[in-house]
Amino acid sequence: MAGSSRSWAEGVLRLLNRMNSFHTQGSSKPVCKQFCVGGQAVGVVQPRLLPLLRGYPEVFQMTNGHVELSDHLRTFEQRSTAMEQVLRDWRERGLFNCLNKWRNEEFPVMSRFCDPPLMNIERAAVAGLFGVKSYGVHVNGFVRHEDGRLSMWIGRRTPQKETYPGRLDNLVAGGISAGLGVKETLVKECEEEACIPESIAQNARPGGTISYTYEDDAGIFPECQFVYDLEVPADFRPEVGDGEVLEFYLWSLEQVKELLAGSEFKPNCAMVVLDFVIRHGLLHADNERHYHQLVEGLHREL
Repeated sequence: MAGSSRSWAEGVLRLLNRMNSFHTQGSSKPVCKQFCVGGQAVGVVQPRLLPLLRGYPEVFQMTNGHVELSDHLRTFEQRSTAMEQVLRDWRERGLFNCLNKWRNEEFPVMSRFCDPPLMNIERAAVAGLFGVKSYGVHVNGFVRHEDGRLSMWIGRRTPQKETYPGRLDNLVAGGISAGLGVKETLVKECEEEACIPESIAQNARPGGTISYTYEDDAGIFPECQFVYDLEVPADFRPEVGDGEVLEFYLWSLEQVKELLAGSEFKPNCAMVVLDFVIRHGLLHADNERHYHQLVEGLHREL
């Protein structure tokens, strides 16, 4: 039978199921409450947080089965300040491990990416605690050889990284902080992580998005990644920049594709590569019978 082996497809489907675990049987989804700000649903709250939130009646209110930011917090600044005070209090009390990784980096909170932000929230708490969707940019760096073959630049995360140390990563990736645009974030991350100058980074072309929501002991994580493809010359070599990457490899697309079924990749980076493999025709409906499931698993909204 032509195409991917059954074991490869099963491995990749397991990955996609893990990254969409909030939608699977046994998750906390049926008992979670919507988190609303200014009358707009922006996240989800697990039942474990409800007793804590009731301790801040000036900030949170429970209405019609929802958790809402109090009506008297009407402005962007009021909401952002109130939320920061609550999170700093929780941090001082040592209530959540995620707050020990406080970055002093704010992420915008909105119902949809196209909407004006309703407030900002510390990055360490943006997803897990309040189930607010976070956004990032991932770049597939690739080389197109004279015979038409594609090779892909892959980074290996340093052993010192707090999350997924030593795992394989995309050429460049980063979260979109408050006040930054998508392409602006891409250019910044290219320079910081791989020493790619803006003159090259600006050539990156949008390839769509991937979306997923997973749940673990730390909370609920809805994420959307803007995917870009950056074709670089055969003699181009990325260089380690800010120390988040240990080294870079240039591997054939077939080799990279085979690695997706194992545990070498940071999971969401594997999804970005899978999306690239599908969009560039290495996988399609006639050579992979699970093609529809693979595509569907890359686009699961909260």
